[in-house]
Amino acid sequence: MIAIGGNSLIKDSRHLSESDQYRALAETSARIAPIVRDGWRVAIGHGNGPQVGFVLRRSELAAGELPEVPLDVCDAETQGSIGYELQQNLGNAFRRLGIDRQAVTVVTQVEVDPADPAFDAPSKPIGSFMDEATAARRRDEDGWVVREDAGRGWRRVVASPRPLRIVEQAAVAALLERGFVVITVGGGGIPVVADEHGRLQGVAAVIDKDHASALLASVIGADVFVISTAVERVALDWGRPGQRWVDRLTVSEARRYLAEGVHFAPGSMAPKIEACIDFLERGGGEAVISSPENLGLALLGRAGTHIVPG
Repeated sequence: MIAIGGNSLIKDSRHLSESDQYRALAETSARIAPIVRDGWRVAIGHGNGPQVGFVLRRSELAAGELPEVPLDVCDAETQGSIGYELQQNLGNAFRRLGIDRQAVTVVTQVEVDPADPAFDAPSKPIGSFMDEATAARRRDEDGWVVREDAGRGWRRVVASPRPLRIVEQAAVAALLERGFVVITVGGGGIPVVADEHGRLQGVAAVIDKDHASALLASVIGADVFVISTAVERVALDWGRPGQRWVDRLTVSEARRYLAEGVHFAPGSMAPKIEACIDFLERGGGEAVISSPENLGLALLGRAGTHIVPG
């Protein structure tokens, strides 16, 4: 199971167009294809934060002309569009290497608990900045939770609950068994809740894509869970004078460093470490954090930070 980060889709603030994203995914696909050639069965998760932001912004600009797009539908739209670009680029990379494989995208729902404490303390900013009057109107008329953001304006904030169940997990497992490379849990999945009859409904929330990918890795019985991010290895004392890179951590060491609160930045490396710990504590064999260009070497044990039970 490979969870690819935002740097695999958007390089920087100067490269935000669909063509820029397509080229970035072509590079990522060229790095994943040799892993498939080497015999690995691969599932791929990805982020979608900026892309959802673009859909929301287009919806805001079209207000008065067209209905606004709900957040769960934004998730579905971006799963489809990113999945399309990724599966096409993977297919092209497979052909270049002479691999008879096909990638397929599963638009994935992820069940969350409606009683998750995160819903009582929304913290994930989405959408555009607003002035205070607009924020107050959306709060009163639409029930939004809004928050002032460091003097830059007001933004809507939503919950980030923990994933409980990958609704389409059986389909993903069947496709992997048949030899497909499966693109799934995009953006952490579409958050849904179940009523007393088991009927599902989308909710306005954001699921961390690394936690969702770790959960899927567990339920499909992945041997290795890989998080692709902007750095080649994990650092202790990140950004401090004593910063040092680490090649290997046990779960107990990772838990201790996480608890110390000075090594892994919240909202950045900390949730990645948490996701790796979750995967390993559910019976996984190995978790790896590394950069896109080092994915192949990381699976050979020659790059990245490897987190193991113990």
